[in-house]
Amino acid sequence: MSSLLLRNARVGSRGQVRDVLITDGRVTEVGTEISSAGESVDVQGGTLLPGLWDAHVHMTQWAQTRRRVDVSAARSAREAVELVLAHERAHERAHESLASGQGFVAGYGFRHGLWPDVPHKSMLEAAAPGRQIALFSVDLHTGWFSPAALAAIGRGGHPTGILLERECHVAMTEMPLPPEEVLDRWVSEAATAAAARGVVGVLDFEYADNVTDWSRRLRAHGTDLRVACSIPKDRLTEAIGRGLRTGDPVAGSGGLLEVGPVKMFVDGSLNTRTAYCDDPYPGAGGHGLLETSPDDLLATMSLAHEHGVQPAVHAIGDLAASLALDAFERVGCPGRIEHAQLLRPADFARFARPGLVASVQPAHAPDDREVADRHWHGRTGRAFAYADLLAAGARLELGSDAPVAPLDPWDGIASAVTRTDDERPPWHPEQALPLPAALAAASRGRHGVRPGDAADLMITAADPADLDPAGLRGIEVLGTLLGGRWTHRQRL
Repeated sequence: MSSLLLRNARVGSRGQVRDVLITDGRVTEVGTEISSAGESVDVQGGTLLPGLWDAHVHMTQWAQTRRRVDVSAARSAREAVELVLAHERAHERAHESLASGQGFVAGYGFRHGLWPDVPHKSMLEAAAPGRQIALFSVDLHTGWFSPAALAAIGRGGHPTGILLERECHVAMTEMPLPPEEVLDRWVSEAATAAAARGVVGVLDFEYADNVTDWSRRLRAHGTDLRVACSIPKDRLTEAIGRGLRTGDPVAGSGGLLEVGPVKMFVDGSLNTRTAYCDDPYPGAGGHGLLETSPDDLLATMSLAHEHGVQPAVHAIGDLAASLALDAFERVGCPGRIEHAQLLRPADFARFARPGLVASVQPAHAPDDREVADRHWHGRTGRAFAYADLLAAGARLELGSDAPVAPLDPWDGIASAVTRTDDERPPWHPEQALPLPAALAAASRGRHGVRPGDAADLMITAADPADLDPAGLRGIEVLGTLLGGRWTHRQRL
């Protein structure tokens, strides 16, 4: 039997200072003057809170992104090219920091929805002849490839080098990767960095055999996180054959890994104007992209439900979200709607359906506010509408969609409660979440620290309720515990 006594901890935001005893990975006592023969740590008034979950990440892509060229500051296609060239000049010998593998220079983060010029493969070729360059938009729905990069993935005849939606997602999987052991090390480092921000778990939506990949990583490196391993739609039949069911622990993982939901897409994204919406996009026209027909969506969800696999349905536009809700109601299964960025007024109440999770990414709201104002003009009062979802009785879970936003839940929490991420006034402040609701949504619904809880906990230097927006975003995490084991510890 192992035990850890945390002394003088402020238990919960605005809570009282208490001692907390952890035994064999669980909170067993909260009180005063508790004695223990095990390790004792004086928290010195630090705030003890449930550990955080990032409910939507792409962990391998995030690990690679931490080593890629950041082109998020580009205000035009030409500026993006200049950022790539500047990074190349600064890192001529540091190929590992640039490449996604074997000669590729990979970049991420561009937002071309407001650019005055149009990206094209010829721009990359003119700047760096013969180089294999692949840049990805911040939402991962657009890839911009040089001619050499296109040839390397078997698309040498592509007319523009701009790959959208599924074509982009497939191209990601075809790019050469670093050796498996190198990539696993990068993922392990990213997990450790997340733990330093109070993260105890992630739902990984990587386009891969996540159960197998994470089992291998666990054997080789251990892990500082719990991981729910999603199933890509094109691997559903295989997963059913292996007997994988959502929520089941992965054999041999010691409870650190569990089977997640199956991921499927209804539409595209806001920045690419492929989110499927009731109203047409201004100028370009069209309602977006319906990636999966209602009949196919219903069939896939029914198959998954019959075999104990919950659906996670990507739906960004209001028409896409409505179609996803229709399918959940017809199948009668639990599951998740990912993103839900624009909703019909009548659909908020439908999110209160038992077993349904509204999985949202609050950092996207300030990031995409200008694009939303342009493409969803007159409808932004129901965009990223977290307060209305909460009031309607929806179960919210917060995520980052890393690498779309950094894997740091405090970034999302701060965006959820302030509706801004810089000096601009809050955008639709009526849709801000109260801090307690945001904290609960970022910790799988946990509202406090109580006996019987898993000891997946974090200790912050300040009470989040005492901080201004900048302080909340940059809050100092003194310690993180995963099942009572320190995964991060400083100044304690």
